[in-house]
Amino acid sequence: MNIVVDGDSCPVKQEIAQTARTFSVPVLMVASFDHLIQEIEGVKVARVDRSAQSADLFIANHIAPRDIVITHDYGLAALAIGKGCDVLSPRGELYHPGNIDYLLERRHVQAKARRAGRHSKGPRAFTAEDRVHFQQKLTKLLEDRQEIGCS
Repeated sequence: MNIVVDGDSCPVKQEIAQTARTFSVPVLMVASFDHLIQEIEGVKVARVDRSAQSADLFIANHIAPRDIVITHDYGLAALAIGKGCDVLSPRGELYHPGNIDYLLERRHVQAKARRAGRHSKGPRAFTAEDRVHFQQKLTKLLEDRQEIGCS
């Protein structure tokens, strides 16, 4: 099991590294050459070119069942779910077969509205509470995995 992170715009890199060290789970951060992410103990960095889908394609081609994927990209989340991974957003939302179709459909409807000239507010600001919530969800997921592995 690995934690694989869509690292270009991930606001919880430190929380991922800290939590992964606690559970001795390796982390792979995938980011474009434009983003400076340092390798630290337990965290490897894979650099990809700056094209729009490079990180997503790299991740999709390098994940395996039981990996944990951290991304806010619904398309990548759907691919990871299909490969048997658990997927968390940086805000701690668990993507799963029961909600991913709705999220993809909502993204499509919002894109159509933007093309038609409607503007939305965008996502709310990322808060300290979001950071704590994410770390709690990742910790719970890893604890659950640990319990299953011991049974």
